[in-house]
Amino acid sequence: MTAARTVSGVVAGGVLVLLCVVVGAAVIGARRDFPGPGAVSLTWHVVAAVVVVVAQVFADRRRGMAALAGSTAVLVTAGVLLWTQWWG
Repeated sequence: MTAARTVSGVVAGGVLVLLCVVVGAAVIGARRDFPGPGAVSLTWHVVAAVVVVVAQVFADRRRGMAALAGSTAVLVTAGVLLWTQWWG
């Protein structure tokens, strides 16, 4: 189970990096008057970041199947975010 928590921790960090990239693009776009990511994309990234952080903290504080469930929630949330906002 430690490997699952390690992988999901790295993925959770990646989701936070994506959030920073999208927020940065939105700020730069607004300052330079060119279209950036819209409010929908920003909302998706913020919600996903909150979900993965909560799920990762849950996974890190539990053992066994509960930890695996938290890690799975991180991976699924990141997959949905990538599928809908980056590859869709």
